[in-house]
Amino acid sequence: MKNKKQTVAMLLAGGQGSRLYALTKLRAKPAVSFGGKYRIIDFPLSNCIHSGIDTVGVLTQYEPLELNNYIGNGAPWDMDTMSGGALVLPPYVSGKTGEWYSGTANAIYQNISFIDQYDPDFVIVLSGDHIYKMNYNWMIESHRQMGADATIAVMPVPLREASRFGIMTTDADGFITEFEEKPENPQSNLASMGVYCFSWNVLKKYLIDDAEDPESENDFGNNIIPNMLNNEQKLFAYEFKGYWKDVGTIRSLWEANMELLGNKPKLNLDDEPWKIYTRNPNEPPQYIAASSEIDNSIICEGCYIYGTVINSVLSSGVIVEAGAIVKDSVIMPNTYIGENAVVEMTIADEACWIGEGAKIGASGDLDKIALLGKQATICAGEVIAAGQEVATGETYSTAKEDETCGVNASVVGDEAFSAFAKKGATE
Repeated sequence: MKNKKQTVAMLLAGGQGSRLYALTKLRAKPAVSFGGKYRIIDFPLSNCIHSGIDTVGVLTQYEPLELNNYIGNGAPWDMDTMSGGALVLPPYVSGKTGEWYSGTANAIYQNISFIDQYDPDFVIVLSGDHIYKMNYNWMIESHRQMGADATIAVMPVPLREASRFGIMTTDADGFITEFEEKPENPQSNLASMGVYCFSWNVLKKYLIDDAEDPESENDFGNNIIPNMLNNEQKLFAYEFKGYWKDVGTIRSLWEANMELLGNKPKLNLDDEPWKIYTRNPNEPPQYIAASSEIDNSIICEGCYIYGTVINSVLSSGVIVEAGAIVKDSVIMPNTYIGENAVVEMTIADEACWIGEGAKIGASGDLDKIALLGKQATICAGEVIAAGQEVATGETYSTAKEDETCGVNASVVGDEAFSAFAKKGATE
């Protein structure tokens, strides 16, 4: 007997995220930290549960271990249910055959049997790398009222960024008349948000036909949507009015974090009716020393601040030693910043070690954000230029005789807290 659901969500979370460089070297893009205490995937998962959608297939592929462990049984998002929940769906072998997901449409096609067991009226297809709060029910209701076969959530974007998105033209009633995926010379700035609502009986047919086409790229933007448009299916554009950010580049990820700051942030996370749920790291309270100076910043649990933090977002377990300055930066969990170090316009991944007196990045150019990969080690006194990247696990030292800096990057977190403990014992 089928466990009937009106709507099933399919969350595409397997992308490589190459434009995030070192941040996605060892993890899928949706698992990247955001806003101090969240991961990117927290946003679509939270949107689903607030929208009453309790069955979400999470399609993973690239570097899935961290993301799979993070999702677990879906409990942080209240999705640990017997009749649905958040279910991780990696590629699999059936009989003697099996293959990687070859595109976004192919990923859904390979999981038709998963969807069919819930016999849904609608399927929502979501991207796992966007920051936004959205009630999917409003989109579904528009889809139903307009008698659409597919509905695409859209919003205007700056024309200079339009080539990153699927761009469309609509008629006076909001139905899509033209669609082009990532055009080199966009003629419009009405962009797809990567949020689709389909009538399942229609989408299923197109997925099967697409899988049988040897010339297809098996992609929604390049194949499914154009084919539906060519066949005169009814495609409706649902215009979204709220905050939305594609954080698929270093610049956009940095900007989205900065937009959480200020008296009136562009994205309000202090929203009781629409909380963004996440896994709690269960860290102790933050410690702000008398010597510290903090201005317009987010400081999460487990941080120890002795220096200066300005216009920055610090995740849990970050240590900023005396005399150090962190400005216009995003610092991910368990990173250590030594005495008198200066960190400006930088994204530092988890468990980095920044030595005493080191200088990272420089203010003023949005296209030159310094990037430190996970467990990167910057030796004392070293200089990392604006826009420079230090790879995951790399030790950066110009002094060849001291390439390790005396720090084991694999235990940076323990080293950092050990340093703090020794400091506290002498104060």
